[in-house]
Amino acid sequence: MALAVAMAFAVLIICPLLGEARAQQAPDPVGLVRPTAATWEEGGAGPTVRDTTAAAVSPAPWWAPVASGVVPGTGQFALRQQRSVAYAVAEAFLILQYVAARRDGNRDRSTYRDLAANVARKPFGANAAVGPWEYYEAMEKFLESGAYDRIPGGAIDPETDLTTYNGARWLLARETYWRNPTVAPSTSSPEYQRALAFYQERAVRDGFRWSWRDAQLQQDLYRQTIAASNRSYQRAVTMTGLIALNHLASLIDGYVSVRVRRYGGVAASRVQRVTSNVALVGDPARRHLVWQTHLQLALRR
Repeated sequence: MALAVAMAFAVLIICPLLGEARAQQAPDPVGLVRPTAATWEEGGAGPTVRDTTAAAVSPAPWWAPVASGVVPGTGQFALRQQRSVAYAVAEAFLILQYVAARRDGNRDRSTYRDLAANVARKPFGANAAVGPWEYYEAMEKFLESGAYDRIPGGAIDPETDLTTYNGARWLLARETYWRNPTVAPSTSSPEYQRALAFYQERAVRDGFRWSWRDAQLQQDLYRQTIAASNRSYQRAVTMTGLIALNHLASLIDGYVSVRVRRYGGVAASRVQRVTSNVALVGDPARRHLVWQTHLQLALRR
């Protein structure tokens, strides 16, 4: 959909601008007489001939590009261009899509948090505190969190079951700070204390302990809901980018239109050629498409 919207923007902007630029640069047909008006000045000896061509051209206010950048389509409306409606409709459509994507993402996020609290965390108490994203991501990958302290009381005894999240954190701490992760140094040694501090910083505390044991179906549903939430939030990010593109396109369109109407072109250049193509990038199976447009300008002589 993003590709289709981008291509629509190109057609929306480039084609009318090329037509307007040609209209500004086109010579008068042979034999065409521009309209003039004759007025009598008081006390004058005869009529004064006045060229009314400039009055027939729609005004080009300098603030039109700024207005288009703030609210797409307003600058085009001030320039009396019909495509102002297209910018406004595109803006409304993209905003509605963004709102819908955020709504779907928030709904799915609430669903997977409820699954975590009512299924995986329920055997360990009624604590419904919301954890960070990394916590819910870990619940996708591990069946159980494991205990934070295997033997309550006294010094902390880290989890040693490698199939649990905390056990994997303790293994990583040993591999990071111990010379031999399978041979424990003295508990008072700097190596052990650094590994223990690493574990305490990253391990899941008892208040957030979880287990999907005997609830694998719910864990599968949990994973699917997280994936749906991620897709919705990614769609919202895409809509945000397209909204920004709509603002930028309307701003550039307004600037070019003002330049064309006031000075007969964009600076000292003219459009020579416009080419577009769609290319497949990355893994062909994922079908990621990139749309490219090349605008070639030539200096006027």
